[in-house]
Amino acid sequence: MLKKVEIVEYSPQWAWEFQDLATIYHRHLGNLILDVYHVGSTSVPGLAAKPILDIDIVIEDRMHLPAVIEKLMELGYSHNGNQGISDREVLKRLSEQTPFSSSSRTWQKHHLYVCPSESISLKNHLALRDALRNNPKKAKEYGELKKRLASQYPTNMDQYIEHKTPFIASILKDAGFDDTSLQQIIQENSTKH
Repeated sequence: MLKKVEIVEYSPQWAWEFQDLATIYHRHLGNLILDVYHVGSTSVPGLAAKPILDIDIVIEDRMHLPAVIEKLMELGYSHNGNQGISDREVLKRLSEQTPFSSSSRTWQKHHLYVCPSESISLKNHLALRDALRNNPKKAKEYGELKKRLASQYPTNMDQYIEHKTPFIASILKDAGFDDTSLQQIIQENSTKH
């Protein structure tokens, strides 16, 4: 079954849902982690996005990864490796109630990543988020691009991602990313890697 690329208008609910999720991660992971960040398009007020939260859990370094993964598995996640992106481990929800809590709440769809504090992936996510938060014109332009690509590639997520990567790379270049880091980001988001 092909997944539909769905872009919707911004919802303030995304920020509230992230806060509730971050509270659970902080409570369950404690000092194993440095912080939890809402990243991706749902973290930018006013930006159209896929209605799926992107969340980065930040660890000091990779030596903390096994313990963090074990704790997240207790909450109902499975570890899916890095899925081709360096220094970013993917955790997948096992059910709509993941993360498990005493309320048996159904959570909004989300992508959960664990990143060492110095990873390019984390720096990429934060730089893009902050640049778009600080430049509503660029955020609007990005939202329009995403809508156009979703219309052009309605069931091809790989093509959707690949065709928005040049826009992201231009933002990151303006944010001071060097050519080596940019090439790594572009390569890892290419369907040809």
